[in-house]
Amino acid sequence: MSEFQIRKDNYHTNRVVATDLSESDIAAGEVLVKIDKFAFTANNMTYAVVGDQFGYWQFFPPTGNNVREWGILPVWGFADVVASNAENVAVGERLFGYFPPATYLKMTPTAVSEYRWIDGAEHRAPLPSGYNAYRRVLAEPNYNKAMDDFRMLLFPLHITSYCLYDNLQDRNWFGAEQVVVISASSKTSIGLGYALADDENAPSSIGMTSDRNLDMVTKLGIYDSTVTYDNLTSIDPSKPTVIVDMSGNGEVLGRLHKHLGANMKFCSNVGFTHWEDGGMGPDFIQQRSEMFFAPAHIQKRIKDWGSAVFEQKTTAFMQSTIQRSASWLKLTELHGLKGLADVYQYVCEGKVNPEAGLIIKM
Repeated sequence: MSEFQIRKDNYHTNRVVATDLSESDIAAGEVLVKIDKFAFTANNMTYAVVGDQFGYWQFFPPTGNNVREWGILPVWGFADVVASNAENVAVGERLFGYFPPATYLKMTPTAVSEYRWIDGAEHRAPLPSGYNAYRRVLAEPNYNKAMDDFRMLLFPLHITSYCLYDNLQDRNWFGAEQVVVISASSKTSIGLGYALADDENAPSSIGMTSDRNLDMVTKLGIYDSTVTYDNLTSIDPSKPTVIVDMSGNGEVLGRLHKHLGANMKFCSNVGFTHWEDGGMGPDFIQQRSEMFFAPAHIQKRIKDWGSAVFEQKTTAFMQSTIQRSASWLKLTELHGLKGLADVYQYVCEGKVNPEAGLIIKM
């Protein structure tokens, strides 16, 4: 049994650590799951960058030597129950949810219902509840295992896309006439692009990307216009503007804020596809910028609408976006934690093709 860890003070450094977890360690009320597969995207690097701020390092405490210096990046994937001392959870059950990049995980099922349960492990209790919920997929009426790869790759990204869209719409777009989406080739940006394109009352959308990804972004046909980072001054500064930033690139944000000036009405900081280019600089307008945390918006909408309505809205959205994304997304299967280690540096450096969907098969 083993797990993939990275240095919390240097994300490029990683290691695979053997663990001594076994079926005999499963106490009353616990289960052992074998992780089958998981997706790995730039979103996982965002978990690292804001790991201390939002508690991402706390979900899966690492084992081995010098554990304070090392952390485990959570991933979204599927796992199967291989041992159970918990009531109403049988061996063979299949789960979708938040896992470590590891071979096995010990869990404590609580609040067990027909379609899901919560991992009630003590160290996870203070963490956002949405990350502690696991879907019992074999109980889902329309579960199709053939769609697992798309689900684990796009669900965590496009649920954020939906929440971003809903949040901006709910706040009347901050009076903006245009929405600039930075790092427009990222999968979360594309999900937001779908939502904006489907809403005839939304402001016009501008996808901002690199020269390397400009052709891909343009061919998607979801943004009203596209610009490159080097050409951001072509954006009309006379129009009230909202920015949705997936990049975390302080240099680009500073230039764009300065260019728009008073017409930069709001900047939603979401991701860190360019996490090494942080440091916002003197032209970044902090007073009209805000870090977006999707779990908080999810809890707000569940309170507003009820969980059934929220589930209905987001499921319909993601069924549509997955279907559209299948036309351009190229799934790439890698094998085991070694396969993750082989590609990890490319993800860190932002060198993975935006069309690629990395699937780690354990």
